Amino acid sequence: MGSVFVSVGLSLDGYIAPEGMVMHDPGNQGWGAKWGELMAWALNQRYLRERLKLGAGGETGPVNDLLRHTFERTGAYIMGKRMFEQGEQTWPEDAPFQTPVYVLSHRPRAPWLRPGGTEFHFVDQGPESALALARASAGDADVRISGGADTIQQYLDLDAVDELEIALVPILFGGGRRLFEQRREPLPQFRIDRVIHTAAATHLRYVRR
Repeated sequence: MGSVFVSVGLSLDGYIAPEGMVMHDPGNQGWGAKWGELMAWALNQRYLRERLKLGAGGETGPVNDLLRHTFERTGAYIMGKRMFEQGEQTWPEDAPFQTPVYVLSHRPRAPWLRPGGTEFHFVDQGPESALALARASAGDADVRISGGADTIQQYLDLDAVDELEIALVPILFGGGRRLFEQRREPLPQFRIDRVIHTAAATHLRYVRR
């Protein structure tokens, strides 16, 4: 059985997403530029540009290798319904996951198969059930809790997260969705396993003590 991990970008003041982030809002309410700043470090990497079909070029080196490892280690994803609904409108037809994706939902829905191997499954029996299904699909590979913040917090509360990969970006949002908020006791404890410093972000990997 593989590990369960979180891999996200985080603003310096602790937000995983800016205030007012709604994908179907054409005006972006000012969040678009903030989101672009938060994720610029990733979108500049060659591996991700190739995976998302964004064109040639991009940076290589430790951060590029980190992104490659994050995707290659993942055998299944879990995400919340809100993240899915936003992504459903913006992901390309060939969605970037290329594995089974388990979506926490309150309504049953038939699986949705996309070109390239991504298949969305909608789980209405709670986060524990989604994790069991994801582990079964992933086999010896790892399960990535993609987000959003509420979904990550649910799995932290279940004491199910083995690793945290955080790209700490030197920008301030001033509001939005916090990654760590209203946690239940006892809190999981982590230790620092790796740090990669760049001008665009500090990449921190934490593993359970």
